[in-house]
Amino acid sequence: MSSGIRNDSGTNRPYRAGQTPGRAPREGSVPTSEQQPRTVPVTILVPAYNEAASLEDTLISLLTQSVAPADILVIDDCSTDDTALVAERLGVTVIRPVRNTGSKAGAQSFALRYVKTPFVMAIDADTTLAPDAIERLMPAFDDPEVVAACGSVIPRRIRSVWERGRYVEYLFAFTFYKRVQEAWGAPLIASGCFSMYRASALRAVGGWPTRTLAEDMDLTWTFYQRGGKVRFIPEAVSYPIEPHDYHFLAKQLKRWSHGFVQNVRVHRKGLLDVPFLRHAVAVAFWDAIVAAAAYLFVLPLLALAFGNPWLLMGYVIDVPAVAVPVLVGAAHRGEVRRAVLSLPAFFVLRTVNAMFFLRAAWLELVMKRPFTTYEKGH
Repeated sequence: MSSGIRNDSGTNRPYRAGQTPGRAPREGSVPTSEQQPRTVPVTILVPAYNEAASLEDTLISLLTQSVAPADILVIDDCSTDDTALVAERLGVTVIRPVRNTGSKAGAQSFALRYVKTPFVMAIDADTTLAPDAIERLMPAFDDPEVVAACGSVIPRRIRSVWERGRYVEYLFAFTFYKRVQEAWGAPLIASGCFSMYRASALRAVGGWPTRTLAEDMDLTWTFYQRGGKVRFIPEAVSYPIEPHDYHFLAKQLKRWSHGFVQNVRVHRKGLLDVPFLRHAVAVAFWDAIVAAAAYLFVLPLLALAFGNPWLLMGYVIDVPAVAVPVLVGAAHRGEVRRAVLSLPAFFVLRTVNAMFFLRAAWLELVMKRPFTTYEKGH
C-alpha cells in the first residue's frame, strides 16, 4: 500500500519524524506483518471534508479487512480540521485538490486519476465496514459484464427517533426491496456510501457525475443505459453514521429528494430503453411522489369529508407488510427487540420523507428551481 500526501501534481510529501506508514495509533487495530491478509486489486477512495471525528474508525475498518486493498486514498477536499493528520497517522495516502471540489462526486472523480488497479471502491468517511465486506463483494466481478456492486447498509448508531426510523427503513429496503431488485437484475442504486466499481467502466463515463445531487443513482442508471450489470450482495455490510437530529436529517433528505427528482428528469428518455429500470423507477417515483401525496393529504381529507376517523387507519394499515421483512432481517442480526421498538419511528420518518419528496418535486418539476448545493447529513 502506498503512503504519503500528494497534492494535485501527484508529488509525495515526506512523513513527519516518528511516523510509521501502515501502523495504527492503537496497538492491534491493524494487522501486523505476521498476519497480513492477501491483497486484492482494489483501490479504496474515501472523500473527506472536515471528517476528522469519524475518519479514524472508517480507516481502521478498511485496514483490518479479511482481504487487503491495494491502496487507500483519502481525498482531503481542502478540510479545515485534522482530516489529513488522522489519515497520515494511519499510514494511508492523502491527496488534495487545489480547491474544494464542492461535492463527494467531485472529490471521487478527482481521485480517479490516481487509481492504478482494475477495481475501485468508494466509501464515505463516516462509514465502517464489516470485517469481510470487501471479500464478500469481490466475487460479483467474476462476471465480466458486472460494472458495479453494492452491499447492505445498517446505521452504526441507533439512538434517536430519526436513527431508529432509518434503521427500520434500511432493514426493510435491504431485506425486501433490494433483494427483489437483485432477483430482477436491477438494483436501483449502487449505494454511494459503499460500492465497488470496475475502474474502466468508471473512466468510460467520466467518473462520478456532478449534474445531480444523487451521484450514486445517476451513475447506476448510466451504467444500465450503457448495457452494464449492477449487483447487490446482501452479505457485504456497511455501517454509516445517520443523522441523529432533525437539522441534519433535513439536509440529507433535501439532497436525496432533489437528487431523485433530478435523476428522473435527466434520465427520462434513456429510461425508456431499459425496460427493467423503467419499471423500477416508475414504482419508486409512484411511491415517492403519488403515494406521498395520498399519505399527507388524501387520507386526512377523506376522514374529514366522511367524518370517519377509521379512515386514518390507512396510515398504519401496511404495518404487517413492513414488519415482516424488517423482523426477518432483524432476526438474522439478533436484533428483534430493537426492530420492534424502532417500528413506530419508521412511520414518523416516512411522513417526513413524504414532505421532502413532494416539496422537491414541486420545486424541480413545476417551479423549475433546482437545488444544487451539496450539504452533508452529519
